[in-house]
Amino acid sequence: MLERREKARAEARAVAGGVAETVALSRARGAAFAKEAGPRAARETPYRRQTGLEWLARKGRLTPMQVAAGERYGDVFRRCGAAPSLGSTLEVQPGTTAGSGPTIGMVLKMAEGRRRAETMLVRYRRQLLGHADLIAACDLCCGKELTPREAAGGERDAARLEAVLKVALDILAAGPAA
Repeated sequence: MLERREKARAEARAVAGGVAETVALSRARGAAFAKEAGPRAARETPYRRQTGLEWLARKGRLTPMQVAAGERYGDVFRRCGAAPSLGSTLEVQPGTTAGSGPTIGMVLKMAEGRRRAETMLVRYRRQLLGHADLIAACDLCCGKELTPREAAGGERDAARLEAVLKVALDILAAGPAA
């Protein structure tokens, strides 16, 4: 029994070491992580990857209005990319759930939501005047949830991307274009 406990502890240490290495490599690439604080912080707690907007807001580089505009843009962006999963079968029977797949009604509702999201994304991009740099900054940091350093690949380019993102979020936060 002692041997099993020691083996389990050794395995837990190996897993913790692997997680620490993965987090360190991701941080080196520009990812941001948050770790739980409080009474449970003394023991091992899971890491949570921060989105680009969360990281910028936590650093005090974005206003709450900019964060809200970025979250709206990100929600719409991700909804546009979310395609319904359709199972592969030769026995499709509308209205029934053969196994665990979605019904035809559910697929149609998801498609309608995606269409509405695509319309909103076009409006947001029109609000950004179709400017490629502003749209790319929002797509990367709000939609794909990358930190500026992850998206740009370097510190100098990250600072430029952050500045462009702030301008884009100010435009989106100002409301619909005239």
